[in-house]
Amino acid sequence: MKPIILALFLLVCGSRPGLVHAQSTQPSAKNTLRIMSYNIRNAMGMDRVTDFDRLAGEILNVAPDVVALQEIDSATRRSQSIDVLHEIADRVLMHRVYAPAIEYDGGKYGIGVLSKEKPLQHRSLPLPGREEERALLLVEFEQYLFACTHLSLTDEDRMASLQIIAREAAASGKPFILAGDLNARPDSPFMTALAEQFDVLTDTGKPTFPADTPTECIDYIAVYKTPCQPYTLLSRFVPEAPMASDHRPVVADIRWKTPKEAIFRTNPYLQNPVDGGMTIMWQTWVPTYSWVEYGTDTLHLTKVHTLVDGQVICNGTQNKIRLTGLVPGQTYYYRVCSQEIMLYQAYKKEFGETAVSPFSTFTLPPASATDFTAIIFNDLHKQVPTLKVLYEQVQDTGYDFVVFNGDCVDDPATEDVAISHMSIQCEVVGADRVPVFYLRGNHEIRNAYSIGLRDLFDYVGDKTYGAFNWGDTRIVMLDCGEDKPDDHWVYYGLNDFTQLRLDQVDFLEQELNSPAFKNASRRVLLNHIPVYGNGDAYSPCSGLWPPLLEKAPFDINLSAHTHRFAYHPVKTKGNNFPVVIGGSQRMDTSTVMVLRKRGKNMSLQVLNTKGEEMLMLEL
Repeated sequence: MKPIILALFLLVCGSRPGLVHAQSTQPSAKNTLRIMSYNIRNAMGMDRVTDFDRLAGEILNVAPDVVALQEIDSATRRSQSIDVLHEIADRVLMHRVYAPAIEYDGGKYGIGVLSKEKPLQHRSLPLPGREEERALLLVEFEQYLFACTHLSLTDEDRMASLQIIAREAAASGKPFILAGDLNARPDSPFMTALAEQFDVLTDTGKPTFPADTPTECIDYIAVYKTPCQPYTLLSRFVPEAPMASDHRPVVADIRWKTPKEAIFRTNPYLQNPVDGGMTIMWQTWVPTYSWVEYGTDTLHLTKVHTLVDGQVICNGTQNKIRLTGLVPGQTYYYRVCSQEIMLYQAYKKEFGETAVSPFSTFTLPPASATDFTAIIFNDLHKQVPTLKVLYEQVQDTGYDFVVFNGDCVDDPATEDVAISHMSIQCEVVGADRVPVFYLRGNHEIRNAYSIGLRDLFDYVGDKTYGAFNWGDTRIVMLDCGEDKPDDHWVYYGLNDFTQLRLDQVDFLEQELNSPAFKNASRRVLLNHIPVYGNGDAYSPCSGLWPPLLEKAPFDINLSAHTHRFAYHPVKTKGNNFPVVIGGSQRMDTSTVMVLRKRGKNMSLQVLNTKGEEMLMLEL
């Protein structure tokens, strides 16, 4: 079987029952490292059979990031002139580095390193060995230096080797990881001396030799001690590997500490500014404990974190903290703080550095406020250049909030894609200072992470539709769902937007009869797919909402979706109020809307990327 095919087969199917257990303990965070050390005896098992596939299977079961291997032939007669490390590396799809310790049987015999990451450089040093010469292989990676060795059977040689290893570790300038067959028991003078300068990561209470019925621990992974260790030990284990070699491998998982300047993934952004509260959200690259510090000045701050059923929500990368009891009209200063959680266990927790953002401000409008400015984007389809050019036309307007009216974070395949574009949009408009509202378009409903988008926003009323007041103006947001019937083949029976639209019939009835709606001085309707003016395209809401909207006293309806700017005056499309539809993501047809209210007067301005006024409508 070809090596690549074998590797894929083993990853999917496994070579033994331990595969499921091994993969279940695989660290998933980007700043973790799984380390393995394995004396492989040239892939000769306890049954005296040399089997590269079996040996590679043991490595694949563990799925390490880096592996130290000992007892490796290179082109010896006893190994049929085979490069053993090359054979194994091909099967596990990892980079390889070899260091011979001695000339042997027409070839070489030594140690090696396998790694997922491509090494920056490597070198080897001789170590003392009376029965045979030994070697130290040093392989440098971006974040650490990895040392592989197989020490002598003689106490004096091991002690002399330790001095050489410690000297290299002290001069490395990076975290220094030592892994290998040290030929020393845990209670030996050598291991006592090693522990003075290294932290042993592996479980010394678990024997590793001989593989079938192990009675001795002589294989280890250790890290050179520094004043502030840059890692936390997450787990360690000795895999059940009784046959592939005469040793069992040892494994340790560590998590690197993240510098505080690398903890934040996004800037904070403001959400859901209703009911005397404001939600502050942001994402981090690593699991954290996060909180917000806020106040009416920067000296007297209140600390707030999120509690659910008595527990602080932490150890994740999504951060959402709600500030309540805010005074409308009062300007608040705030900053967000995230402390890395290195280890979160039942009775032990370890923390890393704390990232603190600069101060930002926000203000909630009082109920009596009559003035505001809002800017509205639509159908950006993740086109950052279009967003930036449109923003240049409105950045000096002094706006109070921003609306992204659908198809802005479209077809999100992964969390990375969604966060990347959402955060860019928020940064461009300054969402750390003004709240942003994300209405769902039909393209936000598509692709693998579409449901996960909910984690990135704090919807008003916890629904993708709702209503809120900005001062004395009532703003109603509707979610039209997809732009094809639920039974269309492309949805595979996984959608039921018919029910979502029916739910909004009930919502609209209640909203239109609510005191908040009736008492508002102005009323704005926002939705992505046009209820009016969708042309000959399928209009999913046309039969449900117009009976309620035909007498609803909205001042303006802002829609999108068609990718063609349009203005439909009252009654021209069966509409009881003006309808304005935004343009596309293309530079030549995109638009941005500016909705202004000053006292009793409201206006809508629509601009293109050149700053040309497409529409100026007094409402």
